[in-house]
Amino acid sequence: MYKFILFFLPLFVFSQNNFNKGEKLYNQKKYDEAKVYFEAHLKTNPNDYKAIEYTGDIAGYYKKWDTAIEKYKFLKEKFPQNANYHYKFGGAMGMKARESNKFKALGMIDDIEASFKLAAKLDLKHTDTRWALLILYLELPAIIGGSEKKSQKYADELMAISKIDGVMAKGHIDEYFKRYNSAEKYYLQGVNLTHSKTAYQRLINLYTKMKLPKKANEAQIESDKYNK
Repeated sequence: MYKFILFFLPLFVFSQNNFNKGEKLYNQKKYDEAKVYFEAHLKTNPNDYKAIEYTGDIAGYYKKWDTAIEKYKFLKEKFPQNANYHYKFGGAMGMKARESNKFKALGMIDDIEASFKLAAKLDLKHTDTRWALLILYLELPAIIGGSEKKSQKYADELMAISKIDGVMAKGHIDEYFKRYNSAEKYYLQGVNLTHSKTAYQRLINLYTKMKLPKKANEAQIESDKYNK
């Protein structure tokens, strides 16, 4: 019995080393190298769900949407109560739809919407899913379910979860409908709340659209001061 365990122990250690190396490289954003180690790990541990998720994420980074969809579909079916897997599946489907012809994309909308809505239901504080639904309903034509009212619903939910997400979401909707003065007020709230590079970039992009280079430059200088 002990000999049997000792025989397989080096294989287990070797496999774990592959995973650990892959994870370290992934965190360093060395995705090509990480993928090699994760795939080697999965040969001996085909049901390591974290490794499968990493390979899906890497596929998504390289815009290999079919591979990403396959990985996330496997995970969401294995763990139907995991909101993040449904969100990632819907996201990969959405990105594939963007790159497909209109007729193919239309056929994918129901699956995308259902995945995001299920993720939102499973995790009442999942901000990424609510952002995804907000953007989905903004960009969908009204004839197939798009509406500002639906987008505002998820902006309100974001506001209840995280004020910074809420004000940026409200600003995003106003910017989409070219209500630039209102969008500016929301983005300024976001800047004052966090002074984050992301919030400033939203404001800078808005000023560029509004053809206000002086304000854009002032916002950039202020951003650089807080984000060295």
